[in-house]
Amino acid sequence: MREESFLKKSGLKDKVVVSGKIAKLEKVEKGGDKESPYVSVVLLGGINEIGKNMTVIEYGDDMFIIDCGLMFPDMDMPGVDVVIPDFSYVVKKKHKLRGVVLTHGHEDHIGALSYFLKNVNVPVYGTQLTISLVKAKLKEAGILRTANLNVKRAGDRIRLGCFLVTLIHVNHSIPDACALAVSTPIGVLFHTGDYKVDFTPIEGSAIDLSELGELGRRGVLLLLADSTNAEKPGFSPSEQVVGSSFERLFKSATDKRILVATFASNVHRIQQVITTAEEHNRKVAVSGRGMVNVIAIAIELGYLKPNPGTMIDIDEANKCPPGQIVIVTTGSQGEPLSALRRISNKEHKKIEVSQNDFIIISAQPIPGNEKFVNRVINDLMLLGADVVYEKMHDTHVSGHAYQDEQKLFINLLQPKYFVPVHGEYRHLKKNAKIARLMGLNPDNILVPELGREILVGRQEIKYGKVVPSGNVMVDGLGVGDVGSVVLRERKLLSGDGLIVVIVVMEKDFMNVLAGPDIISRGFVYVRESEELIERARGLVKEVLKDCKVKNVKDWGNMKNRIKEKLSEFFYKKTQRSPMILPIIEEVSVGATD
Repeated sequence: MREESFLKKSGLKDKVVVSGKIAKLEKVEKGGDKESPYVSVVLLGGINEIGKNMTVIEYGDDMFIIDCGLMFPDMDMPGVDVVIPDFSYVVKKKHKLRGVVLTHGHEDHIGALSYFLKNVNVPVYGTQLTISLVKAKLKEAGILRTANLNVKRAGDRIRLGCFLVTLIHVNHSIPDACALAVSTPIGVLFHTGDYKVDFTPIEGSAIDLSELGELGRRGVLLLLADSTNAEKPGFSPSEQVVGSSFERLFKSATDKRILVATFASNVHRIQQVITTAEEHNRKVAVSGRGMVNVIAIAIELGYLKPNPGTMIDIDEANKCPPGQIVIVTTGSQGEPLSALRRISNKEHKKIEVSQNDFIIISAQPIPGNEKFVNRVINDLMLLGADVVYEKMHDTHVSGHAYQDEQKLFINLLQPKYFVPVHGEYRHLKKNAKIARLMGLNPDNILVPELGREILVGRQEIKYGKVVPSGNVMVDGLGVGDVGSVVLRERKLLSGDGLIVVIVVMEKDFMNVLAGPDIISRGFVYVRESEELIERARGLVKEVLKDCKVKNVKDWGNMKNRIKEKLSEFFYKKTQRSPMILPIIEEVSVGATD
């Protein structure tokens, strides 16, 4: 009777015949006349990775998406700007798509939306801050005017065909974060989004645990649970802890200028920086394009509340004594183009670091970014600055639930089925183990695979078909034109360099008119390797002579022979494998007259 009660209260039910349990759902809005036994859940991102979160929920003739995020490239993706999900599965079924619901405004949940909406223009729903951040992105992409953006609040319900999605307030490291309770014709799916249990949040209220308990009492069929911190025991510290650390650190900085690097979207953290700065009679300036945009939006919407006169321009800050200034900046992950990275490289146009600076890195490195962060810390210290970071002080707390918070959610929601999401494979496996420890049937727990459909029924959960998925790489204006072949070539170029062989040949008689010239880029310094290059030129001449003798006139064949001969030679002499690019220019006899 729990499912029937929830359907009645949510308004989802049309005609239900009850005999102990729901026996038949004759028709649900736009859901089709034939009731499917399964809801389809497909994870197109956020599985075996940190970021790129995107979940597709489908039933009958209806489909909707939860989040549409990006991921920043790792060291194996040279030259790539960002990584987004493969949208092809959804684009193919766009006639079913009823909308996109966003859980919160972090890049790994909204960052790919501007790319997605260029392919499929559907309604987008989210809370006020989330939609405001999306607007800024869509404006930059030139598609804001055509976008259908809808602001909702926690507690609101969104009808998406046969689905009824309820937004539920949760705590996270950005305001206006929500979990989603999704009413479907066969039961309730609960998606946690990114969450933590913070009983002393900086802004707003704590999670309403009684509401979660009521949902659990009515019946939750499936729990899709954030796994990012599944390896960490206990409860995550409150954001208030960072405020206490700021107070101690600001007091110790005395007459030094303070720089605080954090995520641009961590509005709660920025508010604590502003509050502590005001308590120590310091003005606050902002550096970094992303940080400037987010702070402007947050102040306008009332999520940041600086006192009049606290916020000043960076040029004005440079005119003030160091002990009166705090600069909030991007670059806590050591990103190559971020403000803090440019500062550490002495490339920032307006900020120079010296021994008069006290720098606080208020973030934990995302897995894979540790080397970038450590490099920035070392470079800043070499410039004479004092640098403190999370390992030394409580300058950062996570916005994701630890093990005891995950156990609390499972205990309150009492799901029949459990699927861990948002994390690397080790995080997903650990979260699945937590669910087993909480008494869930191991047969009812599935560890998802990227692009592998999960079919959720009243009596079973199982894997379904495999759909197109993976990484789509964005490089400048190019979306998806950088694939594995291009990346392999970039790695080769960065590792062993490039050799270009240029030959001008007579088309009809196979005579060499000019060259062969050999150009080295990133392989050897030509002036110090003249003998090596000269021997390489000799090998190319031998190949061309052999081709003429054997009457080989196919340029492709000739180029391959040159590449094979030089590759073998260079590896034997240097133990390196540069990329070899032969260029043959053909000139007809008539063209030379």
